[in-house]
Amino acid sequence: MANDMGEYGFSVPFRDVGLRGEMHSAAYITYAEEALGRFWAAREPQPSDPAFSVSKVGCHLHRGLHFNDAVTTSVRVSKIGGKTAGFAVLMYRGEELVAEAEIVWSACDGQSGEPVPLPEELRDWLYQYLD
Repeated sequence: MANDMGEYGFSVPFRDVGLRGEMHSAAYITYAEEALGRFWAAREPQPSDPAFSVSKVGCHLHRGLHFNDAVTTSVRVSKIGGKTAGFAVLMYRGEELVAEAEIVWSACDGQSGEPVPLPEELRDWLYQYLD
């Protein structure tokens, strides 16, 4: 099993709950992106780091979350491509897996936006979290 990093906990706020009492589907992505941001912030930026754009987002919901549920997230690297990095953000209510979000980032040049390869140093860092 890969190293876990970017663990982030939150309680479902009332603003994220719909009329049926379950958390809005878009909120799962918001919290997944927050967890991924915290994961990424734990790494010291390097001069060779590319810019990134989101190329894919998805979420598989196993169980609905409700107001005030305590949730823990865990981020793992799910795939490392030549120019992309994929992340799995797992959400737990207690020990129960309630959602799995997938976010794929594409590396690009910060000025032109053109795709660029992932630098080796970055690939090496990502590999330690590969699931």
